[in-house]
Amino acid sequence: MSRKVLIVTGDGGDSYEALYAYQRFLEARWEPVVAAPSRRRLHMVVHDFEPGWETYVERQGLYVDADVAITAVAAREFAAMIILGGRAPEYLRNDASLLDLVRDFARHEKLICAIGHGIQVLTAAGLTQGRQVTCHAHVRIEVERSGGVYVNKPAVRDGKLITAQTWKSHPEFYREVFASLGV
Repeated sequence: MSRKVLIVTGDGGDSYEALYAYQRFLEARWEPVVAAPSRRRLHMVVHDFEPGWETYVERQGLYVDADVAITAVAAREFAAMIILGGRAPEYLRNDASLLDLVRDFARHEKLICAIGHGIQVLTAAGLTQGRQVTCHAHVRIEVERSGGVYVNKPAVRDGKLITAQTWKSHPEFYREVFASLGV
C-alpha cells in the first residue's frame, strides 16, 4: 500500500489544519502531499471564535506551499485524501477536476476524510447521501440537503469516510484516520 496521503486545500484554507495534518503525517512516517488548484504558495487563514461574534472570525494564517496541482493527481498513488476546512472548500466544491478526483478515490475504495467546511466538497461530489457524517455547524444544512445524516460528534467514521467538526476535533479525527490506515 502507498504511504502517500493527499492533503487538499487552496487559498483561504485553514492554516492550522494544513500544518497539523502535514506534520502529523510526517511524524507517523507517511508522505503528505499538498494539492490545490495550482502548484504555488497558498494564502491560508485562521478561523476562530471571538466573544460577541455570532459566527467565527477569519484572520491571515501562515502560508502553505502546494506540492501539486489537483489535475496532476491520480487516486491510485495515494492511500488517503484529507480535505481541509476553512474558506477554501467554498470555491473548491465548484472545481470539476477535484470532484472527479474525490469520486475516483471513492471508486478505488480509498480513505476519504474531511474537516469542518471540507464536507462541502464531499456534498458537491455526491458522496454524503445516506452516510453518517459530521462537519462545522454552519454547513450542517448542506449535509442534510444532500441526503447525509449529520451526527453531532467531534469525528465520525462511516466506512471509508471520516469527517470532523473543526480543528478542535483533531485528536478524535486523527485517531480514526490512523486506525483506518492501519497505523
